[in-house]
Amino acid sequence: MQFKYWKRWMPGSQVCFMGILLLGLVLPGPVWSKHEKGHDEVSGICPQPRKTVTAPEEYLKLRNPLEATPQNILAGKTLFHVDAKPSACRVCHGISGDGLGIIFHRVKPKPRNFTCVYTMEELPDGQLFWVIKNGSPGTAMPSFNYLDGDQVWQLILYLRSFSTKK
Repeated sequence: MQFKYWKRWMPGSQVCFMGILLLGLVLPGPVWSKHEKGHDEVSGICPQPRKTVTAPEEYLKLRNPLEATPQNILAGKTLFHVDAKPSACRVCHGISGDGLGIIFHRVKPKPRNFTCVYTMEELPDGQLFWVIKNGSPGTAMPSFNYLDGDQVWQLILYLRSFSTKK
C-alpha cells in the first residue's frame, strides 16, 4: 500500500524506484568506507606532505611560456580529462584535481592535490613539466613523454587553475 501513488503515476515504477534507491545506498558504501579507512597518507588534504624527487636544475629554472588564454586552458583540460594516455589524469587526480580520483585509494603515495594553493605555490613550473614528461619515481605517476612541450605547458596551466585564489 505504500506505493499506491506510484502505481497510479507510473505502473511498475516501485521496482525501478527501489532498485535505484538500493543502488544509491549500497554501491557508494564501499567507496566511502575506503575513503574513511587508513588515512596514514591521504589525498585531498591541504597542504599535502610530499617527498617527490626534485627535477634537475635546468628544469627548475623553466617558466611556462604560454599565456593562460581560454584556448590554452581548454587544451590542458581536454588532456587532463580525456586525451592523456595511458589514462586520463582525472583517473588518479579526480575530476576537480583534488587527488581523489577513482583509484586514489589503490596507490601509494596518494595522487597530488592540485586544489591546494599552499602546495601549488611551492611547485615551480619546471618541476611540474619534468614530472609530467618523466613520471615520478616511487609513485604511480607515469611518464607522458609523448606529449610535446606546448601540450605539457597547457596541462600545467589547467592544473594551476584548480588552485587559483578566488
